[in-house]
Amino acid sequence: MDMLRVRMSSLLVVSLMVISSLPCSQGYTDEQDVFAINTLYVSLGAPLLPGWRIGGDPCLEAWQGVQCVNSNITAIILNAANLGGQLTNALGNFTSMITIDLSGNHIGGSIPENLPPTLRKFFLAGNQLNGSIPSSLSNLTLLTDMSLTNNILQGELPDAFQTLTGLVNLDLSFNNLSGKLPPSMASLLSLNTLHVQNNHISGTLNVLQDLPLGDLNVENNLFSGPIPQKLLTIPNFKKDGNPFNISSPPSPAPASSSLPPPGAPSSEASSSQNPEPPAKNRNSSTIRFIIYSAIAVASLFVALLLILVCVAKCPKTQKVELGRPKVPVDNEKLISQNNDSGRDVAKSNAEKEKEDEINKTMRGLHAMPSLDANVTENSGVPSDKIQTVTPEKQSPVSSFSIATLQQYTDSFGEENLISNVKLGKVYLAELSDGKLLTVLNIDNADSAMPTDEFLELVSILSGLRHPNVLELVGYCAEFGQRLLVYNHFSRRTLHDILHGGDNIKKKLSWNARVHIALGAARALEYLHEGCQSPVIHENFESACILVDDGLEIRISECGLAPLMVSDSAAQVRARSSYGAPEVSDSGSCTDKSDVYSFGVVMLELLTGHKPYDRSRPREEWHLVRWASSQLYDINALSRMVDTSIDGKFPMKSLSWFADIINRCIQQEPEFRPPMSQVVQDLSRMIEDARTNASTISSSSSEGEAKASEQL
Repeated sequence: MDMLRVRMSSLLVVSLMVISSLPCSQGYTDEQDVFAINTLYVSLGAPLLPGWRIGGDPCLEAWQGVQCVNSNITAIILNAANLGGQLTNALGNFTSMITIDLSGNHIGGSIPENLPPTLRKFFLAGNQLNGSIPSSLSNLTLLTDMSLTNNILQGELPDAFQTLTGLVNLDLSFNNLSGKLPPSMASLLSLNTLHVQNNHISGTLNVLQDLPLGDLNVENNLFSGPIPQKLLTIPNFKKDGNPFNISSPPSPAPASSSLPPPGAPSSEASSSQNPEPPAKNRNSSTIRFIIYSAIAVASLFVALLLILVCVAKCPKTQKVELGRPKVPVDNEKLISQNNDSGRDVAKSNAEKEKEDEINKTMRGLHAMPSLDANVTENSGVPSDKIQTVTPEKQSPVSSFSIATLQQYTDSFGEENLISNVKLGKVYLAELSDGKLLTVLNIDNADSAMPTDEFLELVSILSGLRHPNVLELVGYCAEFGQRLLVYNHFSRRTLHDILHGGDNIKKKLSWNARVHIALGAARALEYLHEGCQSPVIHENFESACILVDDGLEIRISECGLAPLMVSDSAAQVRARSSYGAPEVSDSGSCTDKSDVYSFGVVMLELLTGHKPYDRSRPREEWHLVRWASSQLYDINALSRMVDTSIDGKFPMKSLSWFADIINRCIQQEPEFRPPMSQVVQDLSRMIEDARTNASTISSSSSEGEAKASEQL
């Protein structure tokens, strides 16, 4: 007890000393987010984390594990960081929090009632959390993924799932949860993965029978009664170690030598797994817990008071928007600036050395012509120029300044905005000679990838040269920004055509769709098998397929997976309707995962449906699940074809197309074909179409006719 008091007193003193040194200055990060993260820092025991300090500016100073969009904190990812302490209701003060991942630490206490309502991913696996799961979970209406596995949580599950209709993955395994599955779990209409194994949950599984589950694990619980027939069709259903009412005895739970009779909890098993401590020890533990909690609450209260006092006295200063630094775009003004000071602002010494090293290595190789006749090489101009950087043994790319790109994109104006993608925003840039470029402005890039790694990635991307891959021609790494510049191909994507009401959809005849599928397949084949080092796309979908007026295509976002931060690109794909099943299990993506995503895109071309569309009848919400069982039924297959084709397709070609889709969307990756095989099969389809051209309607439009000629 004395040691506990000393430890808590030390924490209180340290907290007060750190908070008292809080500088009274208004930073870049949102004030409410600063308050929330400082409170979290204190409640976790002020751990030694790079960049973290009371009174600091998390977004401006790039604190370890903290991610921001503009001035708002959107993610805290500190898994396996040896954190202790506990969480408090101050978590609910974050204004734009999307991801909290504190897995694999030593955090105790209970899960706070007050959580950020904007939260989408909540991972607290592998800690020492106790108490029950709060009913305020129902406030997290945007939640898609939650893992609380391997803690000491107890009590019944709250009946709070009715609003979590977007929840895809839920893991509550390896806890001490009890009671029955609440009725509100029937509202989890997007739930794909549910793990509740190794708890003490009882009752039946009836509430789960109408959910779109693909992975269900209820092993080693106290579930009873008959298993609903619908659950037996789930591809990955694990149920051993429960007293279900079935014809043959279930497999025994590993931790128990005997099973209770059906419908009755096993008190013997429960007592052996969770032995009750003597009354004296329980009383002593209760007293220690009360004292510990009181000291912690007092420490936190004093800390919060000091923060509030300091914030109230802080002078207000103007915020600076990091995502778009205020750089002059007038060339003459930039040229007249002092060269040394300009370079000091634009680049750190490390950045300059890295770019100088690349320039030296690549000097002497043939450089591409200047993209703008008005931009000339001048060593005295610090930023408003395009430096030619030629990666070794690869095609040259150019280094653009922020000022130049601002000038070409009308200061990244809304009129030049083409689209929003997972990595950031895409803008149209027009050079003075009329040449068009596409600029990808990557969000939160400064904290995501150091400059040297970014330049290495640029070097790799510059080597991707294929008729169906969007061509990189430049980049920008000034002022902590990360921008990639491509030759402009089209504003329109396949997703826009199929699902955006674009009139060009009427041009998408059967031949045109096969033509688009073949072009995309050739691009993926090149990435997987034609590059010196294989490139996995990891985010392949119809929105990545650019389509011009002649129905030619280019694939965008190739090789950009290393730029995906947050809790990894794999988790983005895991909750995506294009993601392969194994991605949510392994957390990694392979070439076979790309093949699965390609199969989903082929299904879009076939049906005209989105991969996930709740506006359709319930059985058609998930395109793969709805369509996969009908691909070998020729009558059902004919009814699935996009109505805009007007029935103008050869049945043999349709059947062949469906067969390729079926092989691409196999659940097991080893059963999916390589993209080279897909290209070969589609090419055979085209050859067959040429010999049976009379079965194809001759009433196609000009763009359709072009596609038919290639088929």
